[in-house]
Amino acid sequence: MTKLSIIIVSYNVKYYLEQCLRSVAAAAAGIDVETIVVDNESSDGSIEYLEPLFPQVRFVRAGGNIGFSRANNMAVGMSSGNYVLFLNPDTVIAGNVLSDCIRFMDNHPAAGAAGVRMLNRDGSFARESRRGVPTPFVAFCKMSGLCSLFPKSKVLGRYYMGYLDEEAPARIDIVSGAFMLVRREALDRTGGFDETFFMYGEDVDLSYRILKEGYENWYIPVPILHYKGESTNKTSYAYSKVFYDAMLIFFNKHFRNYGRLLSFAVHVMVSVKTLFSFVGNNLHFRRRVADDSETWLFCGDRYNMEKAASLPGVPEMEYRTELPDMSPKCDVTVYDSSVFGYSEILGNMLSCPGRSHVAVFYPESGILLTDNEVIRYDGTVAD
Repeated sequence: MTKLSIIIVSYNVKYYLEQCLRSVAAAAAGIDVETIVVDNESSDGSIEYLEPLFPQVRFVRAGGNIGFSRANNMAVGMSSGNYVLFLNPDTVIAGNVLSDCIRFMDNHPAAGAAGVRMLNRDGSFARESRRGVPTPFVAFCKMSGLCSLFPKSKVLGRYYMGYLDEEAPARIDIVSGAFMLVRREALDRTGGFDETFFMYGEDVDLSYRILKEGYENWYIPVPILHYKGESTNKTSYAYSKVFYDAMLIFFNKHFRNYGRLLSFAVHVMVSVKTLFSFVGNNLHFRRRVADDSETWLFCGDRYNMEKAASLPGVPEMEYRTELPDMSPKCDVTVYDSSVFGYSEILGNMLSCPGRSHVAVFYPESGILLTDNEVIRYDGTVAD
């Protein structure tokens, strides 16, 4: 058998997927790896664009937008790895991540699944890297705001397990589907993802079933960047409704008899959160688009900076040849991919959390990837 099967489900994010696959190829050096990409009927020519660039990757057409769970299960049936990594296309992994995670799993036979230290687009720690089982009480604390008010509490803050050390391995309940490494044996015993979940919630359900089978779930503090859903319009009502409906599916599946009063409270709060999330996301989006006073810093080759600066909508940039430190603080740091590798970029983000948003410039193709758009030399900008 292959040591590791990497499965990526993609929909209309070909440039972010290209970046992801580049980082995977660098991290997979020396490891027996197979990579399978399932395309959920993208309309952006993803397979036609990427297949020649990555001949070692197996691209599969799903035949429609069949959802995250079905697409992953389809790929699992085609895979042969002792371990299966479910990876989002809007991620970038550091060079040591795969080898460190495999070594950890080999040394912890009770581990059924493992997640990693996910970084937000500004290098800050992504709280969803570690989560507790969303029992009705835990879900109530999360949606009522108690979890945010008392993040270090083992009782009220269990949803994000904020009482754990970000830099130390730890047993957790829920592993994020953005980077979910699962032992093949545990995957076979649980039957894979529940296809009742079309998108969102399926990672929570699978993690919980892995625990119920007697395995452990672990957090490993090796870094990846997660843009968080470049293939999803998070300002839409549809996104908010699907996300919170997935929480209800999980609740009804595993905790239907928990108590009528608490069950009713959770259902009401899910409905309220759906509405407020939609309104809040739209207001945030409008504020961000309206702000045209961002400061940008380019790190790398000066000639490449001039190429990047000529792209549509890119403001005048400060320039440095070396990786930036904590000063000067700016809104966006653009890393030259011909000078800095992904491990260097993620390492710098870790050392300067919250300093600025990340962007990567690829001079050979003239593409600049920010946290929310693709800027190209042909004068187009794709969200």
